[in-house]
Amino acid sequence: MDWINAIVQGTLLGGLYALFAAGLSLIFGVMRLVNIAHGDLIVLAAYLALTTTVVVTGLHPLVALVVVMPLMAGLGYVLQRAVLNRTMGGDILPPLLVTFGLSVIIQNALLAGYTADPQKLQAGALETMAVDVGGLTLGVLPVIVFATAVAVIAGLQWVFYHTALGRAFRATSDLPEIVQLMGLNRAHVFGMAMALSLAVTAIAGVFLGIRTSFDPAIGGSRLIFGFEAVIIGGLGNLWGTLAGGVILGVAQTLGARIDPGFQVLAGHIVFLLILATRPRGLFPRMDG
Repeated sequence: MDWINAIVQGTLLGGLYALFAAGLSLIFGVMRLVNIAHGDLIVLAAYLALTTTVVVTGLHPLVALVVVMPLMAGLGYVLQRAVLNRTMGGDILPPLLVTFGLSVIIQNALLAGYTADPQKLQAGALETMAVDVGGLTLGVLPVIVFATAVAVIAGLQWVFYHTALGRAFRATSDLPEIVQLMGLNRAHVFGMAMALSLAVTAIAGVFLGIRTSFDPAIGGSRLIFGFEAVIIGGLGNLWGTLAGGVILGVAQTLGARIDPGFQVLAGHIVFLLILATRPRGLFPRMDG
């Protein structure tokens, strides 16, 4: 039963990793851009939620999403239009360097504004609530996180294949020069993609802040977990991203079951094994 419990808990943890990864997968699928600052943007969203709950005393962190999601989406659009679009082209190095610089700026700005002290979003009873299912004790918060990850990915998939914006995303990704000639504003489409990505990042940041403490320096590890989930699932495949997050989460909890110090390492080993045997991931194509 302990091993089954570890698998179930790892699956629920995978929901959080899928939220970390969904924005990365979206941006790569549309723009072929690897956003090195993605982990720091997750942490930024957590701090924005912290500020919102402090300013509006007693506000639940999940309600703060009403403020944080539009702020992050607006930041994503402006960031893409004002900075990242200027670096997009045949060479992948300039966007990598710019997003690396953005990562450093965000970390230092958060350090200056909030200090290095760990912070946490207070969600009250939700943090400790649990239900018994078939002899297993499931935390209500991890279940909510996993359900949210499924809903977010399903929503992104629907946007991609059933809306005009999604058609613009796919057309711009496949034939960027041609759609520009046909009157579609590629810069605007890329801006909308980044806005949508950072709206998802806001959700990930708030759940991160509720589940664990955070500080300005943890963005790098969140980026690694998200990146590993994307690679395991397959680049550009949103449902594959969810599968990748679950595989990573289960690997970590099983590793912790063997030895607590083996938790994070176990996830990295599984990632490397999959990367060595399936370089394009387990589900490399996005299917509608």
